[in-house]
Amino acid sequence: MTITRTEIEAAHARIAPHIRRTPLLNLGSAFGHDGPVSLKLEFLQHAGSFKTRGAFNTLLSNEVPVAGVAAASGGNHGAAVAYAAKQVGVKARIFVPEISSPAKIAVIRSHGAEVVIGGARYADAQDACDLYVAESGALRIHPFAAESTVTGQGTAGLEWEQDGPALDTVLVAVGGGGLISGVASWWAGRVKVVGVEPEGSRALHAALEAGGPVDVDVDSVAADSLGAKNTGDLVYSICRRSVDHVALVADTAIRDAQRLLWRDYRIASEPGGAAALAALISGAYKPRSGERVGVLLCGANVELAKLAEITHP
Repeated sequence: MTITRTEIEAAHARIAPHIRRTPLLNLGSAFGHDGPVSLKLEFLQHAGSFKTRGAFNTLLSNEVPVAGVAAASGGNHGAAVAYAAKQVGVKARIFVPEISSPAKIAVIRSHGAEVVIGGARYADAQDACDLYVAESGALRIHPFAAESTVTGQGTAGLEWEQDGPALDTVLVAVGGGGLISGVASWWAGRVKVVGVEPEGSRALHAALEAGGPVDVDVDSVAADSLGAKNTGDLVYSICRRSVDHVALVADTAIRDAQRLLWRDYRIASEPGGAAALAALISGAYKPRSGERVGVLLCGANVELAKLAEITHP
């Protein structure tokens, strides 16, 4: 299974009128690294995360049935689907797990979608969504295991290359793997792509170790966005060829990255959105001297009370 740069270019042309072309913050030596660092500020995307790209690409690539669209989500994908559905005038039903943050559920509802609690964990919500799709005929918009989703997410890499400095390596947080699959498809063979997962939620790391998708336990502060139990075949197929490796970060490093982003840049990041930076500041990824590193900051749907708690203990 492959996603081509031509397909990503076509997706970008399709969705460009509906998304934000998110800016870059290009720094000199930063975060303890002596080389340049480029931050892709994808948390400024509509609905607060990169997920809006894949949602629009799927909606605009398919005929939407009368039943509308359905998605399972820890929060960000659901918010993106709800936003995209509202913009194109179709109804959406979003299935979320009990662990979803109230802030993310509020964003989903703010865009007019129906929210259904679909079980304790993300996998339970996906099962509930799949059952509803089978019964209703709604269009399922999968957060990562669909070519249209992966291709849409790859447009973040396209913009980054067009707008920014040349890079040697990019660090990308991984939940189900749709974002890293898209970015790696764009930069395959030209830029080193490194995945970043929490130690307690490592579906892609486990798949690459095992030689195929496997189920993992999920227990992390970032589980509501980086909490997929299994990557599935599409993500594994792309990442085994185009991702250099996966770095694992502790929850404490993710919290440290959230604090740093707020303290030094006034960026309010959710745990999953700060995970890629956590790999750089904690040493889970150690660039060589002068290496040109890109870090994708992917999500901002954080509970402000929780952010205040960790930044002002």
